[in-house]
Parts: sequence; C-alpha cells; structure tokens
Amino acid sequence: MIDLVKAEKVFKSYVEKYNTEDDKIELKIKHTYGVVSMSGFIATKLGLDEENIKLAKLIALLHDIGRFEQAKKYDCFIDSKEIDHAEYGVEILFENNLIRTFIKDKKYDNIILKAIKNHNKYEIEEGLSDEELLHSKIIRDADKTDNLRIKYTEEFETLFDAKEEEIENEKISDKVYEDFMNHKQIRCEDRVTHLDFWVCFAGWIYDFNFDIGIQYIKDNECIDKLIDRIDYKDPDTKKKMKEIKKHAKKYLNKVKLQK
Repeated sequence: MIDLVKAEKVFKSYVEKYNTEDDKIELKIKHTYGVVSMSGFIATKLGLDEENIKLAKLIALLHDIGRFEQAKKYDCFIDSKEIDHAEYGVEILFENNLIRTFIKDKKYDNIILKAIKNHNKYEIEEGLSDEELLHSKIIRDADKTDNLRIKYTEEFETLFDAKEEEIENEKISDKVYEDFMNHKQIRCEDRVTHLDFWVCFAGWIYDFNFDIGIQYIKDNECIDKLIDRIDYKDPDTKKKMKEIKKHAKKYLNKVKLQK
C-alpha cells in the first residue's frame, strides 16, 4: 500500500537538509509538488485505479530527488557527463535503500526506478513492461507540463544564471531552429545559446504521450507565454521565434494522441 501522506513527510524532511532559501532549491520543491498534482490529474483522467494514481503521484514526488544534490554540488540544473539528475536520483533512492523510507512495499520498485530513470531522457528506453511504460509516460508528460509553467513564471537568473538583457540579444542556432520546424525535439548537445534552450522547451510539445497534457498546454496558452516572455532584439531571431510560435500552435491544434 502507498501512503502518500507519509511519503510527503519524508520528502519534506529530506529537502530540509538543503538550503531551502536558495532560489534553485525552492524552485525544485515547488516544481516537485506541481508535478505531483499534474501526475495525479493525468492518471485520474486516464481512468486508473486509486493505487496507480497514488503510484503516479509517488513517482512524481521522487522524480527530481537527484536535483537537490546536483544544485548543491554544481549550483546549476544542467545535466552533463558528470551528472544526470535522473540517474543520480535512482542511485540515491535504490543503491542506498532510501526508497524504503518512502514506501515499505517492494512490489513497485521496478516501476518507480524505470519511470524516474526515463523521465528526462530523449526517448523512453525499449523493453519496459506495460506498467513501467505507462508510468514513464505519465511522469514525462507531467514533468514537461509543469516545467513549461516554470519557464514563463520564474526569474531568468534562477533558471539560467543569466540576466534577461543578455538573453534578449542572443540568436538561435541553425540546427535547433531546423529541428524544431521539422517536429524534432532538441538534443541537449545541440543547445549553444540560452535561446536554444528556450526553443528546446517549446519543442517538448513533440514528446507528449497523452492528449491530456496537450490540452492543458493549449488551455493555459503555455507556448504564447513562453515565446512572448522575451523581447528579442535581433531581427532574424524575432522573426524565427514568431515562426516557431505559429508552427507550435498549428501542431498543437492538429496532433491527436492517446486520451
């Protein structure tokens, strides 16, 4: 049985060992609870039973547990060869058996592990069971949905350690622009400028698994809020971002996914 009340108490105790007044730590705490809410929403809309709804919320509670140590050690949220926050989260939870403080029953361990491990990858690994695949899809959609909200609400210096004026004057890399317009997610290694990251965030729309998340993005005008947040100074960049927004909205209005 999954006791979410107890799990949330353990999570709160875990994050209290970090500096919760630090903007990055505070951001990830808020993001975690945002993803918990969205995961529960998606799971409910999918018609899952109560235990699977709780499991989806538990995975969401734990999905970014590797971020806190990452922020403490590296003062950033950029995954690299040194650290992948999903892999690190799995290590923290399962190699040190921390998972047992969140849930006593071991029967969901593989689902939790696979969902967390796959939540930030370019694509979900092959060979998963039906349950592992389902929960991997739920956490990926929920994570992207709340992450989009974060990108148009949080301070740039918290997100990037860069001032807005600096970002406004940047350009978009050609490959990043071309990949977006061809309905491709942006690969991490292709991002050069901060605006490449911005386009990458918009490109998450190409990786949703359920109509539920897509509808949320449309209803909340997430793409408009993301793209319109920055006052692009370079004329070519301004034109490209206008095309990106137009292209994204057209895609959102046409795409049909699993309900």
